Amino acid sequence: MGMPKVAIVRYNAGNICSVVNALRRVGVEPVVTDDAAELRAAERVVFPGQGAAFATMAYLRESGLDKVIPTLTQPVLGICIGQQLLCAHSAEGNVDCLGVFPETPVVRFPEKPADASAAVLKVPHIGWNTLEELKSPLFEGLSAGDYVYFVHSFYVPASPYAIATTEYGGIRYSSALRRGNFYATQFHPEKSGAAGERILSNFVHLCHD
Repeated sequence: MGMPKVAIVRYNAGNICSVVNALRRVGVEPVVTDDAAELRAAERVVFPGQGAAFATMAYLRESGLDKVIPTLTQPVLGICIGQQLLCAHSAEGNVDCLGVFPETPVVRFPEKPADASAAVLKVPHIGWNTLEELKSPLFEGLSAGDYVYFVHSFYVPASPYAIATTEYGGIRYSSALRRGNFYATQFHPEKSGAAGERILSNFVHLCHD
């Protein structure tokens, strides 16, 4: 059997080229598209990027992708802003998002901790951090404590959809989510070395139930 056809959602977000290159490293030649028919025809869809939630949601609505993405039925992987936009609402610009993960907010890391004796939190959270409480075939071959790479100021709090968590500055948040055929990671697998490549390979070969 050949490799599944993988489409990457083209929209006004950065970081798509690094995802293309990471997928090539796991044997996939993805197509980058904003065409609804092409996205629906793909066997896997990746929704990556970096950007601001308010501006990105405005673009998705203008292009009609806000109607297409939530109705996809094949495995979909949101990455970074892709995870946040799949949630219900983001505090970044106070904007309603795609609602694939209902009643799931995206909030900002506090720069001043509730505990006055605690260290001031560096925001954005940039760098390597560990994954814990892994609950999905997406993480086959990984173990709790494995490191992946993050760049973000906003995060998803504890959620019933969480399939991995991460702790930063005393805050344990949902660093990966799943609902049905939708998967999402706050971290960047395409920048996470061997662990990230394994996650992308697992996604490409995922048996969707």
